[in-house]
Amino acid sequence: MAISKARKDELLAQYSGLINDSSAIFFAEYTGMGVKAMDDLRGKIYEADGAFHVTKNTLLSLALENADREFPAEILQGQLATGFALNEVPSLAKALVDFAEKSDSLTLKGGLLGERFLTVAEIEALAKLPTLDQLRSQLMGLVNAPARNIASVVASGVRQVVNVVDAYAKSEEGSAEAA
Repeated sequence: MAISKARKDELLAQYSGLINDSSAIFFAEYTGMGVKAMDDLRGKIYEADGAFHVTKNTLLSLALENADREFPAEILQGQLATGFALNEVPSLAKALVDFAEKSDSLTLKGGLLGERFLTVAEIEALAKLPTLDQLRSQLMGLVNAPARNIASVVASGVRQVVNVVDAYAKSEEGSAEAA
């Protein structure tokens, strides 16, 4: 079905905006995917602070060229859907990889991380990286560990002093009662 020149300009502007706002772009071929499955995938991608659009190959190619992003031409073949990482790249990669593993209707084709083209294997490796929240919690654990150890050592020393004083007091009471 042909679309009007105005709609093409609108889509080109939308793709250009998403490309400029994205840290990474992932290309996937979808075949035989139903509306429910597409909505589920979009929901997971939305949770990962991303956007997922069924894209027109020619217009996406033009938008990528306008943004000076190089990519293999064979990527933009077939029924293409594009994921845009608007925030964290690993969380979007994880959402796409997990969905692709569970569904036969989505096949990852590659991606762009900045100016660099990513293979499917590299996207799968990206998906295994921890999210930003996980990294923050690990960092906080590392920062808190020395303080926790110092507090434990100080408390242990105080406990030992209290035990010695208590033992001395009990021994004094026992000798006073014996006398």
